[in-house]
Amino acid sequence: MSKVPQVQVGIMHEPTVDFILHGEYMVNGEKVTGQHTATLVDGKVSWNGTLCDEFLFEPTQAETDSFELVGVTIGVNFHWERKENQVFRGALRLIVEHDAICPVNILSVEEYLLSVISSEMSATASLELLKAHAVISRSWLLAQMDKSKKLADSKEKYSAYTQTEDELIRWWDREDHFNFDVCADDHCQRYQGITRSSTQTVRDAIKATWGEVLTYDGELCDARFSKSCGGVYEEFENCWEPKHYDYLVARHDGEDEMNFPDLTVEENAREWILNAPAAYCNTNDKQILSQVLNNYDQETTDFYRWKVEYTQEELSKLIKERSGVDYGTILDLVPVSRGTSGRLYRMKIVGDKKIQIIGKELEIRRTLSPSHLYSSAFVVEKQDVDANGVPQKFILHGAGWGHGVGLCQIGAAVMGEKGYKYKDILLHYFINATIDKLY
Repeated sequence: MSKVPQVQVGIMHEPTVDFILHGEYMVNGEKVTGQHTATLVDGKVSWNGTLCDEFLFEPTQAETDSFELVGVTIGVNFHWERKENQVFRGALRLIVEHDAICPVNILSVEEYLLSVISSEMSATASLELLKAHAVISRSWLLAQMDKSKKLADSKEKYSAYTQTEDELIRWWDREDHFNFDVCADDHCQRYQGITRSSTQTVRDAIKATWGEVLTYDGELCDARFSKSCGGVYEEFENCWEPKHYDYLVARHDGEDEMNFPDLTVEENAREWILNAPAAYCNTNDKQILSQVLNNYDQETTDFYRWKVEYTQEELSKLIKERSGVDYGTILDLVPVSRGTSGRLYRMKIVGDKKIQIIGKELEIRRTLSPSHLYSSAFVVEKQDVDANGVPQKFILHGAGWGHGVGLCQIGAAVMGEKGYKYKDILLHYFINATIDKLY
């Protein structure tokens, strides 16, 4: 592959989309500019008095033209969800998906990375951290695009859950994206066009790693990342489809990589989570954290170890609303299976009306929070148990932020400050991988 590939990014889903073309765009052989509205009518895109399955707006001056989408929701279902206008380079494709208008941004992979690096973390991060993130973001994106092509070619139906009467196991990964390559939110990689101003350091990081990817045994690495692993990395199969990758295995996020307990054992996980062992990502250094956390992410301060409290009424109501299942009064939340980081990927909800095991980690996080729990690495403390054995209060003591697989962004930021080069950072998190130049 010598040419930089193009990527299609789905930005939002709304019945009506307002957008502004800054510069002249070509659509159906005509030049257009200014403010526009597209709406969903009879399952098609209605724009400028015309109904079509889709519209493609291509910039006449790719270097300077941009388009603005009004009211894009960022942080979907997360604790800091909000709306903002966002500006994008490249082409705009309007399609219908999930009974809504979906704007899709088409641009080069390297242009996409300029935004991702500035959106996923602060554009003021250290050069070595930004280089490392450029390589993993590029690797993950190209691996997903390759996977999508293989799935399409195979004509196989991709299933992201299994369900029986007693167990629901679901992972949230690729089930939504068939009409474009990736989405713009944290479900994939946070992408906000040129809304987040890039810096010369970000551009330098992209240029210095141009075309570089992580590979293992000649295959692109599925290079995942999260905010904080909580001290030990999670393995891929405990979060997504049951597939093991030798480069995504348990290690301690510190200089002594093999020095960590077996956190799949409940008593070990409990001791680990209730304490705060030393790790790269165990830091309160605001200067380091500001490299990784944008202003809205900095609203979170207790990411390495955290606590959430619910009354009985709050928890039973929350679980019913989030799962759609009436468990009745919640009697217990029982750990069934933990991964290598201590994260639960199977948990039993015990109610007086229903008992069911749920998983994987994101399904657990979705069910136990109005947005998402920081992670599924938690232990449960039951308080004020009444004469009937019903707890009146539940306290979740947790560790880490995100799924914990692959690169730990806060840990990587600390490594950068300690003087590690980007290749050392990458190989700390992606075991025995290699760094190759793809184009």
